[in-house]
Amino acid sequence: MITTTGLTKVYASRGREVTALDGVDLHVREGEVFGVIGQSGAGKSSLIRCVNLLERPTSGTVTVDGVDLTALAGRGPRAGKELRAARSRIGMVFQHFNLLSSRTVQGNIELPLEILGVSGRERSRKALELLDLVGLADKAKAYPGQLSGGQKQRVGIARALAGDPKVLLSDEATSALDPETTRSILQLLRDLNQQLGLTVLLITHEMDVVKTICDSAALMKRGRVVETGTVAELLATPGSELAAELFPVTGRATGPGGTVIDVTFQGEAAGRPVISQLSRTYNIDISILGAAMDTVGGRQIGRMRIELPGPYEENVVPIGFLREQGLQVDHVEYADEAEPADAPAQTPALVKESAK
Repeated sequence: MITTTGLTKVYASRGREVTALDGVDLHVREGEVFGVIGQSGAGKSSLIRCVNLLERPTSGTVTVDGVDLTALAGRGPRAGKELRAARSRIGMVFQHFNLLSSRTVQGNIELPLEILGVSGRERSRKALELLDLVGLADKAKAYPGQLSGGQKQRVGIARALAGDPKVLLSDEATSALDPETTRSILQLLRDLNQQLGLTVLLITHEMDVVKTICDSAALMKRGRVVETGTVAELLATPGSELAAELFPVTGRATGPGGTVIDVTFQGEAAGRPVISQLSRTYNIDISILGAAMDTVGGRQIGRMRIELPGPYEENVVPIGFLREQGLQVDHVEYADEAEPADAPAQTPALVKESAK
């Protein structure tokens, strides 16, 4: 549904060039919720604005629903008729709502329909239908100043849906909201994705957003996509940065000579007493150093850091047992294995080993 190829965006700033996007290749499948995550300055917002050509890419292509938008852009600063028509099928939700304070809620939703030349009666019908869809049927005559932040964002989402888009872009839509309101807005986006068959591309710096609603995700750093895939694939990829950030586990070895491993559980395996079975089967004492468990896409997923007695070579069979249970296993190596347990924490390195 959305494909970018070799996408580059270079800005001129105070006599020098700043590269915001550096050859970004991205593919978002039809009907999925795709999250792009990264720190400030990673290029996330530039990417999403290039997807609907609010920002013209310096080079590369953007294809949405089979239409090459970059081919429609032309050379002038203003969008031509064909590009405007293509944009009308792409909804956009902004971080700070961007509502007109002088218009009622209904009037804000009708605005894009006015621009498209839709008749007054049809505009009104559509706006009221969308307000009902986002749970604000009783707020049609209210003004933005009378609404809470979450209600304003619901209006912004309804306005983005006015043109019956196939794609919805969300630029940090929940970052200005409190946690409870964030959850309700994310649930609304997931409901719209399922009810309307919308493809949703969202930009965020919050891992909880990815865990809550995303089917797939990409990690951006310094204008590049450094990792991408479905959330399930990423969690099953040894050494995945995204998996480690989605489900962080910490904890140092209790002393020298042990084997520390990170174990990833998915689906049915998350509910089985695998660790206790391992302990009983091989008559070994296991130390649990840290754990994280959550539900992603309706599936329970978790990671656990455990310590087995003895060096790695003596634990090949127990580790093989875990893999036979369908678990992902990563061997954790520290910069200084002989360092005492009460020494300052070092960042561990994961040895990338196949789970199969």
